[in-house]
Order: sequence, then C-alpha cells, then structure tokens
Amino acid sequence: MTDRPAHTPNRQLAALIAEAGFSNAGLARRVDQLGIEHGLDLRYDKTSVTRWLRGQQPRGTTPALIAEVFTRRLGRRLSAQDLGLDACAPVYAGLEFAASPSEAVDIVSGLWRKDSGSHAELRKIAFTPAGLVVPSRDWLIGRPDDRVARGEPATGEGAAAVAGENTARVPVQGGRPAVPRQRRTADRVDRTQGSKVTSGDIAALRSVGELFRALDHAYGGGHARQALVRYLEHEAEPMLRGTYGEATGRRLFAAVADLTRLAGWTSYDIAAHGLAQRYFVQALRLAQAAGDRAYGSYVLVTMSRQAVYLGHGREAVQLARVAQQGIGSGAPPAVQALLHSAEARGHGVLGEVRACTAALARAERALETSRPGDDTPYWARFFDEAQLADELAHCHRDLQQYRAASQHAERSLQLRAAGFARSRLFCRVVLATARLGLGELEQACTLGAEAALQASEMRSVRAHEYVREFERRLEPYRDAAPVRGYRERVAALG
Repeated sequence: MTDRPAHTPNRQLAALIAEAGFSNAGLARRVDQLGIEHGLDLRYDKTSVTRWLRGQQPRGTTPALIAEVFTRRLGRRLSAQDLGLDACAPVYAGLEFAASPSEAVDIVSGLWRKDSGSHAELRKIAFTPAGLVVPSRDWLIGRPDDRVARGEPATGEGAAAVAGENTARVPVQGGRPAVPRQRRTADRVDRTQGSKVTSGDIAALRSVGELFRALDHAYGGGHARQALVRYLEHEAEPMLRGTYGEATGRRLFAAVADLTRLAGWTSYDIAAHGLAQRYFVQALRLAQAAGDRAYGSYVLVTMSRQAVYLGHGREAVQLARVAQQGIGSGAPPAVQALLHSAEARGHGVLGEVRACTAALARAERALETSRPGDDTPYWARFFDEAQLADELAHCHRDLQQYRAASQHAERSLQLRAAGFARSRLFCRVVLATARLGLGELEQACTLGAEAALQASEMRSVRAHEYVREFERRLEPYRDAAPVRGYRERVAALG
C-alpha cells in the first residue's frame, strides 16, 4: 500500500491507540482482519502504523476501517476525522445513529440522493455484522428526543406525542443514561425554511407506503424500489425540512421511518445488503425521533431477519432480544409473537433446538391471546396464523425436523392470502425441502418447479436464491427421473 506524505504528527491517533491499549502491530493486524470482512487484501504492519503516527495519510477505505477498529474496541462511534485521518471512501457512512433529529435527516437524505442517482457502488457495499452493535445499543439506552418541531415555537407537546395512527402505546424505557458522543457537524447544512407540513401530507406518505408494500409483496423488491427512493428524495425530504409543530413532526418522522425501512427491505430483497443495512439503521433513528418505541422494535426485527438470511444467527438473536427489551411486556400480542418468532429464527440458523423451540412456544402463546379488538399497530397486522405457521416451518426446516416443517408449511400455504406472493413462494420452497428430507423426491420436485415458475415472474434476488438453494439440495439425486424432469421444466422457463 502506498501512503501520501505529510509532516504533522498525528496526536489524535496516538491518544486513541493509548486509550485502546493497542500496539502498533496489533492495530495493523486488526485493520487487515477488518479488511478481509470487506473482501480487501490489506498488508499493513507496525511500520505502516508508525507512518500514520508521523502524519502520513492512508488511502482508499483504510481511514474508515481504522475508525471502525477503534469503534469496536472503545464502544463509541468514531469517524476518520476523530482519528486525525482524511475521510476517504466512507464505507461506514449511513451506519451512524445520529445525535439529533436534524442530523438524522441529513444522513438519511444523503443516502436517498446517492441511491436515486447513478451511484451503483452504493448498492455493492458489503453488509457488516459489527455495524449492528452501536445503533441497536444507542436505540436501547438513548434518551428520547425532546423536540423535533421546525420553524414553530414549542407548544408544550412533548416527546410522548402520538407517533402515528394505529401505533402501539408502549411506554418509553426511562431512567437510562444518554450515550455520550461528540457534537456533530450536521448544523453546517443549509436549513432553508420549507413549506408547512399538513395532515394531508402525512396521509399521502402513508398511502404511498401501502402502495409500495403491495408491489413488493406481489412482484419483489426490485420492481419499484428506485421509484420509492426517488419519492423519498423528492417528496419526503422537503417535508422533513419544512415547518411543523411537535405532534405533526412526530407523525412525519414516523411515516418517513416506515418508508425508509421499506426502502431497506426492498434493497435487501435485491441483495444490496450493505445499503439495506444502512436504511434500517436510519429508519431506527427516525423511529426514535417519532417517539415510536414499538416501531423501533419492528425495525430491529427487520434487521434480525436480514442477519438470519445472511447466516449471522447470533446477531439475529441479539437484535431480537434488544427489540424485546426495548419494547417491554406491554406490547399487543401480535407484536410479542413477532418478536419471539424473530428470536426463534436466529436460534434455528444456529441449530439451537431447545432455545428455538422455547422461543416458538412463546410466540404461539402470545398469538393465542390476540383478539380482534387489540390495538395492534398497522405494521404488525400481517403477523397472523399464516405467518406464524411460516415461521414454524422455516425453523423446523433449519433444525432438520422435516415432518413438522412440512405440516406447518402446508398450513401456512392454506391460510396465506394470494397477495403475499413472495412469502408463498418461500413457504413452497420450504415445503419442497421438507418433502425432499422425507424422501418424497417426486413431490419435492413438483413443488420446486412451481416455486421456480413464480420466481421467474419476480424481481427478487431472495426468491431466486431460495430456488437455487433447493436445487443445491437436489444435487445428490441429479440422475433420478424426477430431478431430470425438474431441470427440464425450469430450463423451459428461459
């Protein structure tokens, strides 16, 4: 690696090395290891660190990687500038849990603008498990925002203002210390006063969310993802920079948090995992600005599901447990079931039978207590008997309990509405896998071919990956007649 020369000793870096207790060789080794996580072959050593201390600046993504090494060690978010380094190629940009609502707006709007343009590299950023730790911790122990209003005097409406229609009323966990952090530079951004935000504006945001959600369920995240991001850039950002009081502001942040989570979900569905992770972190921060603790727990569950898909079971369990701790025991039954099932999925990936079974039992008990009149938030209403059966099927498949997986997958397919086409596809693949595990090769291939046909009509990388995973399981039987028939049917899809 070639560094560009400089002549001023880097006392900021020296102080942080001393605080972290690193040797020069130890810091270099950790930077190299973190580079491997991002697919980089770095060859730094103690001599490299000595040059940095003398004032030479590392190139490329290295400043951000060094900052992340210290973030992990010291437990607080540090930037390259905090280390006296140039902020080149900020691979961790967007993973910050902003110190204020205004800073949150700056961070997330920057993501929207880059994503809606021609920045294809943004969709190639790698997912990093370490990037889950600080945001989830800050959400759990951070204090609520005292004020989100813009351009209007405070009216006495506090942080407990209603966050949005049909939101679960869950008390904010009190008495926790705020996370210490240095002041940011967000206020340097031009804050030209915008138009007054109305209830109609927020209703429009909600309606747009329902539209894009339906498109995602039926056709996959790639179908209209870019249109959603452009809508956020051109419609949501001007509202966030507009004029509103406390109650309206809380509802605005809640609506934008929902759309941002959906932008992350659709990014996840097309395998833009690093970008999705950043949208989820920012949705979590916007939910905090909304004063909506319950929705924050839902964002964490979404992050947990991405971790499960990517095989990070331990992180998935931790995120689900943080969500449970943060929302408390007063949430509606459907929400409780959602949180416990997310934990179960993480245990399933890890092969932890007892823990998985216990979490599933808690989810089942919670859903059994639900009633039509419950104050269930709109985002949790999808979690019904069909969804629970789907969760059970996935968990039993991961635990190689194929008889139970088959039974629950069949029940989910019987109950699931046709509009949830992608979820039905996933469940059909789980059923095919379970039948294969039971030795029912012909039925497995028939189900798999049906799923492959569905996937061919969707713009969803996850859907195609489910089918490819099933095909990998067919490899040991590749010469059997049902498998040859399956391959012929799939080949005909072109």
